[in-house]
Amino acid sequence: MERPPTPPGERPARTDDFGETAYTAAATVDAYGVVTGWSEGARRLLGYEPSQVVGCSAARLLADAPGGDVRRDASGRDRWSGSVAVRHRDGGRLRLRLLAHRRAHGGRADEWLVVSAVAGRPGGLSGGPGSRAPGERLEEWAFTQSPCGMAVFGTDLRLVRANAAMERVLGFTESEMRGLRLPDIAPQPVSEEADRGMRLAVETGEPQHLQAGPCPVTAPGPQHGPPTSLTPLKDADGRVRAVCLAAHHRAQEPPARQHTRLLKDVGARIGTTPDVARTAQELADAAVPRLADFAVVDLLDVPGSDDEVPSALSAGGVTLRRTAVQSVLGERPESLAATGGTTVYPARSPVAECLARGRGARYATTDSAVVRWADEDPQAARIREVGTHSLMVVPVRSWDTTVGVALFGRHRSPEAFTPEDLWLAEQFTARAAAGIHGARRQPRERTTTMALQRSLLPQTLPDQAAVEIASRYLPAGGRAGVGGDWFDVIPLSGARVALVVGDVVGHGIRASATMGRLRTAVRTLADVDLPPDELLTHLDDLVIRLSTDTAATGGADETAGGIGTTCLYAVYDQVSRRCTLARAGHPPPAVVTPDGAVYLLDVPAGPPLGLGGLPFETSETELPEGSLLALYTDGLLDARDRDIDEALDRMFAAVARPAQTPESACDRVLTALLTHRPDDDIALLIARTRALDPGRVAAWDLTCDPADVARARRLATDRLEDWGFEDAVFVTELVVSELVTNAIRYGRLPIQLRLIHENNTLICEVSDSSSTTPHMRRARIFDEGGRGLLLVAQLARRWGTRHSLVGKTIWAEQSLTGS
Repeated sequence: MERPPTPPGERPARTDDFGETAYTAAATVDAYGVVTGWSEGARRLLGYEPSQVVGCSAARLLADAPGGDVRRDASGRDRWSGSVAVRHRDGGRLRLRLLAHRRAHGGRADEWLVVSAVAGRPGGLSGGPGSRAPGERLEEWAFTQSPCGMAVFGTDLRLVRANAAMERVLGFTESEMRGLRLPDIAPQPVSEEADRGMRLAVETGEPQHLQAGPCPVTAPGPQHGPPTSLTPLKDADGRVRAVCLAAHHRAQEPPARQHTRLLKDVGARIGTTPDVARTAQELADAAVPRLADFAVVDLLDVPGSDDEVPSALSAGGVTLRRTAVQSVLGERPESLAATGGTTVYPARSPVAECLARGRGARYATTDSAVVRWADEDPQAARIREVGTHSLMVVPVRSWDTTVGVALFGRHRSPEAFTPEDLWLAEQFTARAAAGIHGARRQPRERTTTMALQRSLLPQTLPDQAAVEIASRYLPAGGRAGVGGDWFDVIPLSGARVALVVGDVVGHGIRASATMGRLRTAVRTLADVDLPPDELLTHLDDLVIRLSTDTAATGGADETAGGIGTTCLYAVYDQVSRRCTLARAGHPPPAVVTPDGAVYLLDVPAGPPLGLGGLPFETSETELPEGSLLALYTDGLLDARDRDIDEALDRMFAAVARPAQTPESACDRVLTALLTHRPDDDIALLIARTRALDPGRVAAWDLTCDPADVARARRLATDRLEDWGFEDAVFVTELVVSELVTNAIRYGRLPIQLRLIHENNTLICEVSDSSSTTPHMRRARIFDEGGRGLLLVAQLARRWGTRHSLVGKTIWAEQSLTGS
């Protein structure tokens, strides 16, 4: 790799041979220039921990002050590369070659994925571009000038060479890509597939083949890349020294076959949720960029049949609600109307005519119908202004019911839409329409069940600092009806959080009602801080009582009371970074550590709830900060087209890929495992662990001497002043005095006082080895005591008691005005 000159006082990033020490540094930066993700490679390269960088301006990392030059250079582009001087944690300067990709981020503003290869010449491949002998000039010409895209990767799967054809396809020069892995150069799922194929070629020494090329197509469209071969390159001794990736030219695959494959690849991602807006967005996302350069989905407020829709078209046009938009352009300039707003289409517009006829149509923007529409409607004029040359208008309809219309356009892809493209668009819209119509007009019982279930599931995840959370819930798509899967996130005392996933046997209203009872019981039991195994024991008793009550009142079957229900209950402590779990017949959770290791936690299975008489066991493990913990119900792995081992392998591969947020991890898992609407409900909860800075925790051991009360007050006061919370000193002194006095008077050694500063909350805890639970009582006028806990309850936002194996802890939380 050619190294840029090193200014005085600046050192280049390490560029010795690639080997086991080679790695990629990666970070994500949002549209406002704030760092949102920081990989282990970035930490190794620059020395900053994620907690020191995430949430801060990326400009602070630049050694050269004007970071705006980079932003201006990248403005309006989807990809950028260049050399930038950055600042190491020790104060030194490093010159890095960076590659950046703009990508959509959860429907919000776009973010940038920034990668850098920390190495020079890939290990396992002797020689480099400068080591070829003059006699090899002909072979060199054949490689560089071949019309087939060719690239050579070392045994560590990092790029060594790329010819001109491959440079054109990937959009970067060889020097910009050298040292990076293919998923870093072109972050797409097919690149991951090629990366796995190259690894297999290195390990087996056998060529591998991919049906679709791993290189991103330069123009959006439905076509797939050429067939790609991955050939191991061996030395005279037969050792694999590198892998050659070659994208071969061949006759164009028939469009019908292309579209059938695309429908299979993408169609299963449409209609994964009962949410109408999300289904519409899934339709738009499926079409762009594979089918079109932009897509717009507008829905009728009230769906209509073949007879109802034409009569609903008035002389003034048709009013639709803009529900989803997607574009290859990040700003989505093709749409004037904001999502959620209304759009009025003229009566003679292609959209109104499409709804009246009930079938789709293709248009060139030079057609008289489109020209007339553009003269009447600013929306159509905007579509033409961005350079659109081909349009499709397709009704979103299921059987005889139309729920809206979808517009597809091309302005980057030079090809006009074909009849095969129209067929594919109709297939996409039909799948979306089935989901939308089903969500709007389900049978009464299913609608009632889903309404009940939605009301019982968490509407929003609670504020807590221990973990970053994302969740998904997908009801079953068959006739069995909605089941009783559920999940929950429960903040606990002491900066901890409980994560729960459960699965009630059966479907319908009774299963949903049972789920609601169990979720309420779990929240109640969690509120008294029961250990996971004890909580499941109480839950087991509840299921037995529910089953008995159901049988006594003539319930349909024994499962109606919840017998056979499974549950997983986990408690994560961000102070100790330890996770305590117990499960009742539920699948064990998956863990991904920051170094990429993936495994199932070894938690004793325990019997399903409702059997009685069998114990539950607790397992405890330490999770490094930044670990991903995935909790799920068995519907996620219960696929009709694969066995459990294959499903687990797919889930492991999905969660192991670096994810900037748990939201993206959830999406990857569902994309990897779902090829059709699920046959059973699916609940998925993914948490990324955080660790509390040790500087925000203070603990002191106390004696039984009453004089230690004054010492405890002084220690607490000094620590609050160190933290800058002088305003909280008065209340904290009173709380500490009362809790420590009670522990000395009624408790047993050892006694400990602990203060925890978590965000804007101060937690005061006093622990002792007595299991006696304190009770708040109202003191009479002349009583000299009995007012302590009443005073604590008045001063604190929350307070309570939790028991452990060797005693109890009394805690109190108060809000802090500072930060």
